[in-house]
Amino acid sequence: MDSAVIVVGAGPAGLMLAGELCLADVPVIVLERLDEPTGESRGLGFTGRTMEVFDQRGLLSRLGPIETSNVGHFGGLSMDFGVLEGAAFGGKGVPQGRTEAMLEEWATDVGADIRRGWNVLALTDDGTGVEVEVSTPDGPARLRADYVVGCDGGRSTVRKVAGFDFPGTAATMEMFIADVTDCDIEPRWAGELRPNGMVMAGPLGDGVTRIVVCERGRAPQRRAAAPDFAEVADGWRRLTGQDISHGTALWASAFGDATRQVTTYRRGRVLLAGDAAHIHLPAGGQGMNTSIQDVVNLGWKLAAVVNGWAPEGLLDTYDAERRPVGKRLLMNTQAQGLLFLGGDEVQPLRDVMTELMAYDDVRRHLVGMVSGLEIHYDMGSGDHPLLGYRVPHLKLTGAAAGTNVAELLHSGRGLVLDLGDDAALRRTTAPWADRVDTVTASFDGDADAVTAKAEALLVRPDGYVAWAAPGCTDLESALEKWFGAPKGED
Repeated sequence: MDSAVIVVGAGPAGLMLAGELCLADVPVIVLERLDEPTGESRGLGFTGRTMEVFDQRGLLSRLGPIETSNVGHFGGLSMDFGVLEGAAFGGKGVPQGRTEAMLEEWATDVGADIRRGWNVLALTDDGTGVEVEVSTPDGPARLRADYVVGCDGGRSTVRKVAGFDFPGTAATMEMFIADVTDCDIEPRWAGELRPNGMVMAGPLGDGVTRIVVCERGRAPQRRAAAPDFAEVADGWRRLTGQDISHGTALWASAFGDATRQVTTYRRGRVLLAGDAAHIHLPAGGQGMNTSIQDVVNLGWKLAAVVNGWAPEGLLDTYDAERRPVGKRLLMNTQAQGLLFLGGDEVQPLRDVMTELMAYDDVRRHLVGMVSGLEIHYDMGSGDHPLLGYRVPHLKLTGAAAGTNVAELLHSGRGLVLDLGDDAALRRTTAPWADRVDTVTASFDGDADAVTAKAEALLVRPDGYVAWAAPGCTDLESALEKWFGAPKGED
């Protein structure tokens, strides 16, 4: 084997997955067809849930100061994310290129082998491993790995050559996005409906303005290269009447409203994550965030299989947990597309949605949906309110005084929080000490009533609560379900 895992694609998802695997001492090669990063940054920040993911690996500090905001939208209808306690729309003003650079540095630091200019041509899964044919700067080559993960975007080569089904709806229109200098464009951050489409514009600083042009009736094209700025400027003029053709585009790109999802995220030893598994209208900046959360769910499970301690069926829970999240993502982005991009015939729907969003329960529901804060996984029997949800981001007192839960997850290992100083519980968890940390502590005074009453929590490496007391019994069974047989019984 050339590597335990080959990850295809060095975007945010591929780099995050590489780092997750390396934390578990799994050898990783990342293959990226581009010789260097494009410098394009479609995303300009990340959601509160992704901030939590970065924090639990100690990555936020690598990005420097981050400004957060509670201002968001659903289909262009303004929404205050503060209606959901503890929620935030997330970090803003962080270009995707900056996030990618941070993740590449981290992945390299923890041991990932990143190879640029390596383009995957074909692969074969023979049941015992996967052979990958690639073109490289030095000519053709073959690599072999235990597993291959396609994180290579909406036009994924891995998805195609591995034979994944990718049903859905084709694009009905083509839209443009560009970062422009040398012209004065009025801000339209929330988007502005026009008779024949929608436009957005927002200053990014240093004289750069981000524009989006969505012109109804413009047939989608299969492009081999980025659109010329003249095309973008013509569309802007048709929709707004403003001539920006004298400006300069730092970069421009076209995109559509195609909506597709693979029928399974795994075929044998080949898996997909992020845009390789699901494509959708980029409404609300959810794409990169969902992709990163895909691979954080996958990484520790795949590492457990490679390292030999995964319980039966653990890797299958990746598809079981993340495909429904992807399906829900496609649903909400399609709904937002109707609100954002529809014509006058959609105005009654916008009016009804505006009325509904006056209710706190509706706003909480929509905020939870687009932020990912609503995500809940089935962990089995038990009725504790935290079961299946992300562990609260709280400071700790006692033996772990001065730390918080996120810091305890930096290593990418499982975690048992002994919140009642229970010696019997610690004896139960001791046989799993090679893969699960047990920490005796208590939550600081910021905990809500439900969390404050928790006596113990079993937290998976991805931050989700897999067992909680009171309300759950048989901690040993939960440990075996998620972390395999205890040491000495493997």
